[in-house]
Amino acid sequence: MIVSNGSGRLLEGRHFDPYGEHRDDPYAFLSGVWDDEPVFYAPLLDAWCVSRREDILAVLKDDGGFSTRDHNPRPKVALPDDVAKMFKTWRGSGAVGVGSLDPPEHSRIREVLNIGFTPARVSAFEPTMQQIAAGLVEQAAMEDDFEFISTFAVPYALEVICRLLGIPEEQYGNCRRWSEQRIELMMLQQDTDPALLREYAQGLVEFGAFARAIAEDRLANPQDDLISELLHSGKSGNTLSVAEVAVQIPTLIFAGHMTCAEALGTILYQQLLSPEGWRPVVEGTVTAHGLVEEGLRFDSPLAGMYRTATRDVVVGDVHLMEGSRLLMLFGAAGRDGRAHACPAAFAPNGKSSGHLAFGYGIHFCLGAGFARAELRVAVQAIAARMPGLTLVPGQAPKYRPVFPLRALRELHVRH
Repeated sequence: MIVSNGSGRLLEGRHFDPYGEHRDDPYAFLSGVWDDEPVFYAPLLDAWCVSRREDILAVLKDDGGFSTRDHNPRPKVALPDDVAKMFKTWRGSGAVGVGSLDPPEHSRIREVLNIGFTPARVSAFEPTMQQIAAGLVEQAAMEDDFEFISTFAVPYALEVICRLLGIPEEQYGNCRRWSEQRIELMMLQQDTDPALLREYAQGLVEFGAFARAIAEDRLANPQDDLISELLHSGKSGNTLSVAEVAVQIPTLIFAGHMTCAEALGTILYQQLLSPEGWRPVVEGTVTAHGLVEEGLRFDSPLAGMYRTATRDVVVGDVHLMEGSRLLMLFGAAGRDGRAHACPAAFAPNGKSSGHLAFGYGIHFCLGAGFARAELRVAVQAIAARMPGLTLVPGQAPKYRPVFPLRALRELHVRH
């Protein structure tokens, strides 16, 4: 067994490079570790990777033993001091999104946020999703060939979450730009022009200022949107303050559109790649629900999420010291043969329940039901308008180096 030294650093580890060598297909590498070393140290990530479903669940159930405070990826190279300061404080001094909160603060904030994602709220919002999807499909259909990610997936997912929140349409482009700038800083892998990094950081400062301004406006002038509801209605009489809502707005925008757009790309790609192509979806022998669930299992848009041990722990059979950083590989758990009958095959007619694409436990994605409906509506709209959809020949899947996100660079399709 590999053990950590007194500082929590490791003497050796496995070469897992999801930004480079294993970027496009991490599963080929991970299939070699499930049996002999399901919990392994990855020096490039400076984290213990947990790949088996049962071990991931054990960690996610242990709220006292593992903190989510540092759950985001870290830049691999040092940021300039001024950039690092802006990156740390762009939301406000000490402010963090709900995904980075531990109990009891997490429980209070999440309880109020949940009001936007109840089954009734999702059902009531579906006609808006359908309207957005239909409009974008019609625009895309004007060309025989089009690039799916930029033409449909991203604008669809972005408009859906922004409409729910009440973000003005003229700010959609900025929200997308700010989200990309956050990715660039979080996942920086090599030395980059400091001026460009300052531009990214300044963009995040603008994001934080925008969130505070719109929260203040909705407090004074409530509208029929989620931001207003968080400030005025709440749940059981509980509401959030302007500062608390402002902190959560960027998280809801970022998580609400990035992973949905990524999931749409991989789901469509895998089905079009299958021997029967798009026809089973059009005919209904593969349901939109079944396709979405299998797509989430087969190649989760969020490949993993970090946790930090708050005490000495044992994960699998590996003893880890307090302060050790772990990466829960949700995507790998979806290919775990102990949990899935045919883990390496894309089979939307099978049973895909039990995947961890939305996490588990108290940090289970609060928008999971919303995202499922959003993905299903998109699949149905595309199938109805583009029954002859195929891949443009000759393309191989290329993913962006933004691990733990799983984002196709582009997907060219023909209808």
